[in-house]
Amino acid sequence: MAGGKLSPRQKMINLMYLVFIAMLALNMSKEVLSAFGLLEEKITEANVATDKRNDAFMANLVTKAADEPQKYADLQEKANTIKTLSDDLDDYIESIKSGMMGTVGADDQDNYEVQDKPDYLDTKFFKGDILSKDGLVFQSNMLAYRDGIVAELGDDENYSNIKEAVNKQFSLNPVTPRGKKKEKDAIMYHFEGFPMVASKTKMTQIQANVKTIQNEILSTMLRGEQAASLSMSTENYSTLLETPKSAYYAGENFDGAIVLGRVDEETKPDRAEITLDGRTLVEGTDYTFEGGRVKLNVSAGSPGDHTLEGKLIFKQDGAETEVPVNRSFATISKPNAAVIAADKMNVVYRGVDNPMTISIPGIPDNKVSGSATGLSKGSKGKYIMRPGKGREVIITASGTLPDGVRISTPGKFRIKDIPRPTGTIRGEDGNGGPVRMQRQGLEISSIGAMLLDFDFDLNLNVTGFSFKVAGQPTVKVSGSKLNAQAISALKRAKRGETVQIFDINAKISGNSSYKLPRITPVFVELAN
Repeated sequence: MAGGKLSPRQKMINLMYLVFIAMLALNMSKEVLSAFGLLEEKITEANVATDKRNDAFMANLVTKAADEPQKYADLQEKANTIKTLSDDLDDYIESIKSGMMGTVGADDQDNYEVQDKPDYLDTKFFKGDILSKDGLVFQSNMLAYRDGIVAELGDDENYSNIKEAVNKQFSLNPVTPRGKKKEKDAIMYHFEGFPMVASKTKMTQIQANVKTIQNEILSTMLRGEQAASLSMSTENYSTLLETPKSAYYAGENFDGAIVLGRVDEETKPDRAEITLDGRTLVEGTDYTFEGGRVKLNVSAGSPGDHTLEGKLIFKQDGAETEVPVNRSFATISKPNAAVIAADKMNVVYRGVDNPMTISIPGIPDNKVSGSATGLSKGSKGKYIMRPGKGREVIITASGTLPDGVRISTPGKFRIKDIPRPTGTIRGEDGNGGPVRMQRQGLEISSIGAMLLDFDFDLNLNVTGFSFKVAGQPTVKVSGSKLNAQAISALKRAKRGETVQIFDINAKISGNSSYKLPRITPVFVELAN
């Protein structure tokens, strides 16, 4: 840029541009160095907070181990091993960071812009293209921590995610740099040639990973069965449902309550005094103690409500504590028939009388009623639904319970139109192809319409149709048989020719106001 056949003045201008660009690059580099330093400060603050949590976990575990050694002694030993592995690597990393900062003057400890040289770690960790003695020590410490943690956690599935994180964060497998094909040693990839402040930040992040993993391991240890006093466990507790009565009617307000119950062996009662409907229950025969529960083994009895009463007795500090028992349950008759419903078949059809049965179990027919637009009542719970416009109708069943409470239950039904009828000749629909018949038979046959595979038996009366012979004008016919004009056109048709019967008009017998969909045509092949 400053060479070539240029005037001295132009060369000077170009050189000034180069200097200016270099200054911009230098300023940007200093900003990046400062960013690394600020990031390292934040990670260090987070590490201090994590240390406090880990110390609190360990202190709590020491207390538990002193109070209940049979439960917490092994747990404390495992936690101490994890702590030793974590502290060893953390202290080693801290010694490296101290060595790095020893190369910086006392007044420049917080001046990240002067911590831009890679010399310290490049000299300490690397010897040409291989790791130096100190580099191998760093590698050995990282692997010792990783393998020690993984071995201590063992095959326990509770630690599977933690083991996966340890193997990933402390993997020293060769790395292929972006845009390169040749692999590079992981330590060289992460630390060779980087500014000192960047390498220090990475070291601090390694310490953060160590402390976080220790925290996650301790948290996992102190959950579950061994830490019932420190955290809730689904194995030691269960939710129980308390209700003032054993059964509720539909629509009634449910006023039950969910309570928490402890079900581990440590809460087993010393004895129980329980009666069922006044009969004293016998331990070993009518009930047993299992996992803190009093498990009953009695007959449900006859249909109706049954009451359990009595008390559970616990010994505490030499005295007996009584917990009252007053629960009830209901026994119902075993059903001898199933109720099967096709959910998508809640359908009523427009234009027909849809028979329906409306009832409510436990309520007599004379105290049950149904209501909906188009619904009319027959006898003994039977109704007829004649739906009007719209796509849905809500049918509500209402009844009065024995206790005088009135309930209502709605049911939604889709309204569908009668499907498209199929035209027929001589009772044949011709869906398999043209109906083959004699010319004379066609002259006297009736044109009809039917609803194939429809759930209602409807009589359809044909009132007219169109008749077509190839090469002849279309003949409009009133009624259900060919008229003289149609017969005349038929006589001009050739043998084997197909004639068409279409635009068939029909009405529902007894409901002539309903307009049916367009009826499919009929094709007739002349046999003579």
